[in-house]
Amino acid sequence: MTIESAHLVDDVMRQWPATIRVFLNYGMHCVGCPITCFHTVDDACREHKVDRTAFLADLRAAAAFGNAANAGGS
Repeated sequence: MTIESAHLVDDVMRQWPATIRVFLNYGMHCVGCPITCFHTVDDACREHKVDRTAFLADLRAAAAFGNAANAGGS
């Protein structure tokens, strides 16, 4: 599954924990925010004035890296 702009921020951070660092790097302090279960990635980008295309690319890269790191097993 690929991260899309319509995904809820909370779902993204729960399914791909490696993306949390991306949110923080962009100055988006969404971790622990009660709005994350209502805001999509697109909403968050708009609220924080972040370029959605670049942000999605970074989220996807972090998710892929996190999945690859976890695929190593034990």
